[in-house]
Amino acid sequence: MVAILFILFAGLAIGCAVSMVAQRNPLYSAISLIGVFISLACLYVTLAAPFIAAVQVIVYAGAIMVLVVFVIMLLNVEQADPGPLRMRSLVPIAIGLAAVLFAEAVFFIFFVHASPATPTRNISDVGLTSSIGASLFTSYLLPFEITSILLLMAVVGAMTLARRGGLLPASAAVVPGDQVFSRELLDRREVGDLTAVATHSTAEAADLLGVEKESSSD
Repeated sequence: MVAILFILFAGLAIGCAVSMVAQRNPLYSAISLIGVFISLACLYVTLAAPFIAAVQVIVYAGAIMVLVVFVIMLLNVEQADPGPLRMRSLVPIAIGLAAVLFAEAVFFIFFVHASPATPTRNISDVGLTSSIGASLFTSYLLPFEITSILLLMAVVGAMTLARRGGLLPASAAVVPGDQVFSRELLDRREVGDLTAVATHSTAEAADLLGVEKESSSD
């Protein structure tokens, strides 16, 4: 039963991978990649590694793919137009590499599984949640804490760099350059005069508003 599920999810992963490469719409490719990640998580479950399967779904199919889809939608990447096929010599190379990969998969599935030296029982508990948790908080506690501190430092550094370029002093005056004023706004003595006064640069707008030149920028 496990072997049948393994073959089923492996075929699903391959199909989603082919769909990801064949799609011309980047959003559909990202959705196909999510299918690959979920299929790999199911393969990890069949290999008695539930913790790795959960991390695969939460981190890759969840957080990372949400970021990828967000970037695709933010950049508004449109569907690629089919153009002329370039580097035709790479097509037979790709077919040959795919054949080698398929041959390796066949070798591992049939020959290694049928070998008398292959153990038939579960000899490792590396993928179990209990063993990973015990290792993280006993033998590898110091590297785990150092990694968390490095991630915290990266977050604080990113926030510092992002704020450094965007802060202005309290005395700064930001004057948009290309805009239209009314004479009533520029001179309070001319109340009711809505004649338009257009400016085409920051310097012109600063002069009309009476802003010091040191505070304005072109």
